[in-house]
Amino acid sequence: MGNLRSVEKAVQHLGYDCVVSPNLDGATKLIIPGVGAFGAAMERLEPLKRDILRFAGNGKPLLGICLGQQLLLDSSEELGEYTGLGLVPGRVRYFPADIGLKVPHIGWSPLHYRTSTGLASHGVEGEQVYFVHSLYTDCADPSDVVATATYGFEFAAAVQRNNVWGTQFHPEKSSAVGLRILKNFLEC
Repeated sequence: MGNLRSVEKAVQHLGYDCVVSPNLDGATKLIIPGVGAFGAAMERLEPLKRDILRFAGNGKPLLGICLGQQLLLDSSEELGEYTGLGLVPGRVRYFPADIGLKVPHIGWSPLHYRTSTGLASHGVEGEQVYFVHSLYTDCADPSDVVATATYGFEFAAAVQRNNVWGTQFHPEKSSAVGLRILKNFLEC
């Protein structure tokens, strides 16, 4: 699923311990980063799926980044039909072909916050974060969307449902803004 080292280095830069592990033994927080395809990522997570669901169900903080956010949802249409973790109700969809913009969406885009707590704590309207994606999360419950961005249309840039957080953007590559968002998660 990739991007493990960048996330690990960002967490360590913030002064926290971080272990890349094939299991959840002893974990107090969990970050699921990701670059790649939904179906292949879910296949890779299959041995851990029950543990991830138990972890989140026990109220422990979980953060999905980019593909990791998408995996939190119920399903995806990427390269077929796939079932996700189902921690945040909704579906992963391709950007519409008629938005008139190049896909994938690559680059810096401003965030528009819908709340000022949790993941969005200390957020400043319009601050920019770094995106690389061809699909977006379409949440079933609008209250799960804590920040949006616009790329031809408004989409969920960040989600939060209780202890489960997600960012479609890469906080580990989003300078001081991204580090603050990671810190919000690490301190929750």
